[in-house]
Amino acid sequence: MDIKEITKRIESESVVFRRIMAEIEKVVVGQRHLMERMLIGLLCDGHLLLEGVPGLAKTTAVKTLAKTIRTTFQRIQFTPDLLPADILGTQVYRPDNGSFEIRKGPIFHNIILADEINRAPAKVQSALLEAMQERQVTIGEETFVLERPFLVLATQNPIEQEGTYPLPEAQIDRFMLKIKVDYPSAKEEKGIMERVYKGAAGNVSGVVDVSEIESSRGTMYSIHMEEKIVDYIVRISRATRNSREFGLDIAPMISYGASPRASIWLGLASRAHAFLSGRGYVTPHDVKSVAPDVLRHRIILSYEAEAEGKSTDDLIKVLLERIEVP
Repeated sequence: MDIKEITKRIESESVVFRRIMAEIEKVVVGQRHLMERMLIGLLCDGHLLLEGVPGLAKTTAVKTLAKTIRTTFQRIQFTPDLLPADILGTQVYRPDNGSFEIRKGPIFHNIILADEINRAPAKVQSALLEAMQERQVTIGEETFVLERPFLVLATQNPIEQEGTYPLPEAQIDRFMLKIKVDYPSAKEEKGIMERVYKGAAGNVSGVVDVSEIESSRGTMYSIHMEEKIVDYIVRISRATRNSREFGLDIAPMISYGASPRASIWLGLASRAHAFLSGRGYVTPHDVKSVAPDVLRHRIILSYEAEAEGKSTDDLIKVLLERIEVP
């Protein structure tokens, strides 16, 4: 297909995501960035990590998104006493016939809300690794393939808060995007208060089938991406690992840079951003728009950066300002 044909298909298929957005807006006031990034994750079949202080509608947004899709949904509340078997399932002994029976856990649903994922210790967090990466679960000697779609949307409180455990690097890299959820504006906060006082929470209904999302995903993959854009994405990822190669002086600030998985997700997220913008081609603006969400959890800061009060977003801003744009 040429770009004009792709754009026509996008115009017709993007209606699906407008319907989802309209349903979410019945419940969630503001948080436009969060909602758009959730749609990107849905379109790319990528897991999402939402970080923000309590009370910013993270859990509400995920639950509302799940309600708009005609599929199965399960919320798992992570706590310090949670066990891996509480998530994956376990073998139960049957004394009547002397056999073991598999009892599947809550992970066997299409959309999983892992609420306050960093409240549980590393052993429990790691229980999600195989499911998130391989889309399968092993219980005892049996391996079960998870039904598609399978999306983990996890929420976490900032790690400085009491009773939180930082996610292992191996697991955090499995998330396509890490979305920072900020406080609403004064106008939005007023709207939240009015909506709560009136009791107008909004009745959300399932408006989209999984097949419609999969069809849109196929169109998204066909969006045109110039080789110059691909090279630009590779340069951004490589600059996090070897900034001196690109004439940047931020090397002492980074202990570990982004893996090649970052380049893969950055390319897909850029295509999804173009899709939601109604375009059949990717621009550097698409890449710059999604780069902070793709990279912020994949850059490990050095002690020097932490001592100077630098954040990963600060370093990403430097990269995007100084890496040559095609």
